[in-house]
Amino acid sequence: MGSPDMGAAAARTLKAHHEQVSALIPELILQLYIVTWLAFYHCWTPRPVSLATLVRVAGRRWTIEERFQTGKGLVGLDQHQVRRWRSWYRWTTLAMLAHAFLVVAAVTERTCHPPPAGLISLTCDEVQHLFATLLARPLVTPRHRLRWSLWRRRHQARARTCHYQRQAARP
Repeated sequence: MGSPDMGAAAARTLKAHHEQVSALIPELILQLYIVTWLAFYHCWTPRPVSLATLVRVAGRRWTIEERFQTGKGLVGLDQHQVRRWRSWYRWTTLAMLAHAFLVVAAVTERTCHPPPAGLISLTCDEVQHLFATLLARPLVTPRHRLRWSLWRRRHQARARTCHYQRQAARP
């Protein structure tokens, strides 16, 4: 993270480099003003593409990173002990299968049973938590866990609403 001056200097350097190399190399520089720093991309493609395509591809990066973080936190994607390729492959396959199960369960619930007003939809985190507490190792009564799940989703819905209202109020 650098200052706006460093980001602007890097952007000028990339632009100069881009002009020297070729006019066929598309470049995408996104200036995201978050606190005091700039974030930018220098994109290369073998053939010219539209700016809309570059923006779409850059936007997918965040989705992919979120999925990796979810996989690490929910299904232990980063918990393996790598000694051999086969053990890593098996662990990763099982972790990705578990993650796919959570995603399908959350999407199916969201599609078949939309949440009532004041609740967010079931998330992968919530499905994993419910699965672990209700099926894998029930420590307290299922009724208690279901009430707790409703309270948590209601609280998250309120937090999201407040966050969006605060973001909308910013100049």
